[in-house]
Amino acid sequence: MSKANETSSLEREIEEAREHLATTIDQLLYRSHPKTIANRQLASIKAHFVDEATGQPRTDNILKAAGGVVGVVAVFVLIRKVVR
Repeated sequence: MSKANETSSLEREIEEAREHLATTIDQLLYRSHPKTIANRQLASIKAHFVDEATGQPRTDNILKAAGGVVGVVAVFVLIRKVVR
């Protein structure tokens, strides 16, 4: 292989590596953007309460969450009454 071929091959590999790194950095910037993170978390929470296949609410998960909220409120009310 001639010196010119080796140089052009090396330059091509360096350019491919730069392109790959640029793509990776763009992906990382997108994934770490606060709006993207918030949308991803919102979708995760929504998927927990709504069945994605049918679009129907998952009543078992909704009832569990509502029961937890009622329980926490009851504990606060009880503590408030005991402290008085």
